[in-house]
Amino acid sequence: MPYYDFNTWKDYVSVAARRAQAERELARLSKKGPRPSPVVIDGRKIARTFWGESWCKNLERYSDFANRLPRGRSYVRNGAVVDLQIQPGAVRAMVSGSDLYRIEVNVTAVSKPHWSAVCADCSGAIDSVVELLQGRLSDRVMTRLCQEKTGLFPSPAELKFSCSCPDWAFMCKHVAAVLYGVGARLDQAPELLFKLRQVDQQDLIASAGRDLARSPAPPSAGKVLDDTDLSAMFGIEMADLPATPPKPVARARKKAVTAPKPKRRMTRGARRETAKTRKK
Repeated sequence: MPYYDFNTWKDYVSVAARRAQAERELARLSKKGPRPSPVVIDGRKIARTFWGESWCKNLERYSDFANRLPRGRSYVRNGAVVDLQIQPGAVRAMVSGSDLYRIEVNVTAVSKPHWSAVCADCSGAIDSVVELLQGRLSDRVMTRLCQEKTGLFPSPAELKFSCSCPDWAFMCKHVAAVLYGVGARLDQAPELLFKLRQVDQQDLIASAGRDLARSPAPPSAGKVLDDTDLSAMFGIEMADLPATPPKPVARARKKAVTAPKPKRRMTRGARRETAKTRKK
């Protein structure tokens, strides 16, 4: 971060002035290029869903960020984050303060062993992508995804910041506003968290499918009722079944009846010859 003379810092800008400046910047950015995506907070609460709230709680659990987060909350609530784009491994944003500042937050991708462990621990507990993204998860799955340093949310060591403002602090208020803005954005599009961490949410569903595809184990002998148990349960007598089923009796085949062959009629000449032979 470049060195700045503290005497060159700009005068304080009120909340109303920052909002007006943010609106002007939005209008200007809309004309120059792709439409900006500002962070709009309705009320005092920044995030309301499982994914957004979990992101914000993860930030607040680390003492590294404690001093700067309150100013960031104030900035994001007042609409100072005029553009926020989440990409694989990075968040790029613009924040309106005394000037318009550009912020970049680089997030380390989840390693393959780390992600495999998360998928294994959540295996069979998530039925669909819709259920996953809506945060309709069991307490066990939510706890696993939110585990400190081993869950899906990044630790301070996995975040690197840069801001064009003259503040030399590790995390300036503009960066803090952007981090809270990510939490608000996850309320609207939770799939962006998987995009940011460079993992595929389908892996969690696929692992559940593999568990369902496994053939179930046969019931143990203690869970199978015999005839005595059935008789006692329903008050009926069970007939004894033979050890081996009787063999079917083979039926005798009837001989086919053939019709007699018709006699051949003799001609007159043949009859005369036969008569002569008899006389001799």
